[in-house]
Amino acid sequence: MKVLRIDASARREGSKSRAWADALLAELGPTEVVRRDLGADALPQLDENTLRHFGYLSGDAGPTDTSELSERLIEELESADAIVLATPIYNFSVPAALKAWIDLVARSRRTFQYTSDGPRGLLADRPVYVVVASGGTRIGSDADFATPYLVHVLGFLGLSNVRVIDTRGAGRGEDDVPGAIRRALRQGAAAA
Repeated sequence: MKVLRIDASARREGSKSRAWADALLAELGPTEVVRRDLGADALPQLDENTLRHFGYLSGDAGPTDTSELSERLIEELESADAIVLATPIYNFSVPAALKAWIDLVARSRRTFQYTSDGPRGLLADRPVYVVVASGGTRIGSDADFATPYLVHVLGFLGLSNVRVIDTRGAGRGEDDVPGAIRRALRQGAAAA
């Protein structure tokens, strides 16, 4: 199994979302892991020439460095058998680095399309594990704009098999992260 691991935390050391993603990968036992560390390797923002190249704006524009990166990011998604997306909640939502990644992979006629019946995701569905860490925003509360957004945008792209793993919801203490991951996976399987 090939897993695409996406880390969005700006913290390299002491990151709860990274630690839980490590434990989740150990439990999943992939044969290959492709890593995309958004906290360490900042992604560019969409720019006017890239939007022209994508066909969103009128005018001619050839490929840009950003449009070529967008294609590589989408190919990473397409080639993965499963996705582990580890993120903190910053200011009630996703980190800017994760939003930049979403902007680069959510492309009309490439990862989604509009039809007469509404939007349709073009990515083949596969398991997506969204590991969410939050210091103050309770996952699933009215103040949590991150997890509903991630579930929605992933589904918009065709990835509807999304399991959110709340790093605060396991109980039993933080020193048993592997055990908490196993419990979270069992609870998700029971709910499915």
